Amino acid sequence: MTATRIDGKAFAARLRERVGDMAKAFENKAGRKPGLAVVLVGEDPASQVYVGSKGKATLAANMNSFEHRLPANTSEEDLLALVDRLNNDPAVDGILVQLPLPDHLDEQAIISEISPDKDVDGFHVINAGRLSVGQSGFVPCTPLGCMMLLADRLGDLSGLEAVVIGRSNIVGKPMAQLLLDANATVTIAHSRTRDLPGVVKRADIVVAAVGRPEMVKAEWLKEGATVIDVGINRLAPEPGKEKGKLVGDVAYDEAAEVAAAITPVPGGVGPMTIAVLLRNTLVAAYRNEGMDAPEGL
Repeated sequence: MTATRIDGKAFAARLRERVGDMAKAFENKAGRKPGLAVVLVGEDPASQVYVGSKGKATLAANMNSFEHRLPANTSEEDLLALVDRLNNDPAVDGILVQLPLPDHLDEQAIISEISPDKDVDGFHVINAGRLSVGQSGFVPCTPLGCMMLLADRLGDLSGLEAVVIGRSNIVGKPMAQLLLDANATVTIAHSRTRDLPGVVKRADIVVAAVGRPEMVKAEWLKEGATVIDVGINRLAPEPGKEKGKLVGDVAYDEAAEVAAAITPVPGGVGPMTIAVLLRNTLVAAYRNEGMDAPEGL
């Protein structure tokens, strides 16, 4: 058996196109475009690439992109003041502060200053609380993208056993909550889990989000499982090459011989993150104008 490749890149492209069409409809109703403000502090190369790609995707989805690039020595007071201005700017529907921040800045303090209704990353403690009690709020983009891929692949998740490997606030915990809300039976596994391979072996759904290259092996998987690989790791370059290969947290080639379906790295979960960010921004725009977001978002 060779697993079906879950094409996150194609799914994300369809979602972005749908969001772009709905953003046009929003502009016709509201008289303005949805707006996403992205704040980058410092010159981290990876963050610069992410911010650039988010800006291009925002414009392509018929939204306004407001980029704020600040020097690495920006004070916490100045950054908090910028966030406050964005909170009060009616043209801005979503605010994203690119992480990681320089060491002298308190990430949690900055995130807490973002209005929960503009927190399109879903990191604010109020949105985390809303998710945990089943209220409507913003969910972190990566786990929500994973859920979209799972729903598209499996339909109803009721009664399926799911194992989430990793317990971060950004992926692991919200992923587990979303699976629970979809009536799956959920186990969160982590570095202290006893007999991790045995725990994973029970799962109909495996979500790997631990940041260790190719950790999950084929023998860990139940035959016919659906595997969502959130990890993105760069291996050491081979002799004569400048860059190492990008791999996930799952040993893809061998896992594909056991699983029924699996996301590749790259081209699986990664493209979903920006697509869901755009979706969250559009939902925020509708809510900020006191309108119901259209079905299909």
